[in-house]
Amino acid sequence: MEKIKRFISCYIPVTTCTFRCHYCYITHHRLFGGTLPNLRFTPEEVRKALSQKRLGGACLINFCGGGETLLPSKIVDYVRVLLEEGHYVMIVTNGIVTNRFKELALFPQELLKRLFFKFSYHFLELKSRNLFDEFFSNVKRVYDAGASFTLEATPSDELIPYIDEVKEIAIKNAGAVNHITVARDERVSGELPILTDMSREDYNKTWSVFNSSFFDYKMSIFGERRKEFCYAGAWSAVVDLGSGMMKQCYCSFYNQNIFKDLDKPIRFLPVGNNCKQKHCYNGHAFLALGVIPELKAPSYGEIRNRITVDGKEWLRPAMKEFMETKLYGTNQTYTSFQKRKVNIEIRFRKLMSLIKSLLFKIKRFLLR
Repeated sequence: MEKIKRFISCYIPVTTCTFRCHYCYITHHRLFGGTLPNLRFTPEEVRKALSQKRLGGACLINFCGGGETLLPSKIVDYVRVLLEEGHYVMIVTNGIVTNRFKELALFPQELLKRLFFKFSYHFLELKSRNLFDEFFSNVKRVYDAGASFTLEATPSDELIPYIDEVKEIAIKNAGAVNHITVARDERVSGELPILTDMSREDYNKTWSVFNSSFFDYKMSIFGERRKEFCYAGAWSAVVDLGSGMMKQCYCSFYNQNIFKDLDKPIRFLPVGNNCKQKHCYNGHAFLALGVIPELKAPSYGEIRNRITVDGKEWLRPAMKEFMETKLYGTNQTYTSFQKRKVNIEIRFRKLMSLIKSLLFKIKRFLLR
């Protein structure tokens, strides 16, 4: 059984979107009308930058845009070369860019078995635009071709009157009830609370009817600041495929451009005990995959999968096995001395950053 070496979250710098979901930060900031980015890296450069040799083995690589991930034409090529490299690839999508799914479904079976789609089930948008048939046709297309998928809805207060319909349509077309995520309010700077007018208790009670292990785990960690030693940056990373910059995580003290010199080794430096986020809002991936070894968490495969009414599973065997492995199973944990050394370096970097910021402000003040 193949095991995960690293988790790499790739950001696609696209804010253009075919939907206008009321709960999306792209909608909140009215960014959805932007032009499509001209992704400057060739597929060959992407493959070399994220090669197994450079990353240490087979990785789980996620593609997610600010808007609709599949709109830029190069994405299909990026996905293909990374699958050919031997990685397992995930794509976050609203499920409507049909031409892209037709292209992806033509991949060889050897590649498709390592491809996973996170279909965002934007129910109210699909309903208002009469797009259910197209959406679920694309879900069926990639699944029948041999890929894996999950179906995930964003719980918003406006969706509550439609809960029964949301479940019924999911069962009818995907064979099982959809999962539920936890929406964060991006309009509240720095805090990222749950996007709802309900109390946390009522919110939990309302959406628990979906019996979603994904929702249950996200609720269990939402709002909890992580103080443990975190290996994000060493066992996982966030890469901007527009600029080539790799960060340790969304909280990062050490950034590097891994496309600048494709023959140069990547330095993997963990965040350690220095996370400055209010909570690990994407902990359903990072924490479930094991960036904090001592933290008990279900496997990533467990919170993404569903067993359908006819006994099938959303995750194909190869993807399911891979998603059930943990990062701490293939990577060495640090000694106490190594942890102290990491924390000292990170705190020194924080101090230098503060000094540079202060000097910049002083210089700007003196030039007035």
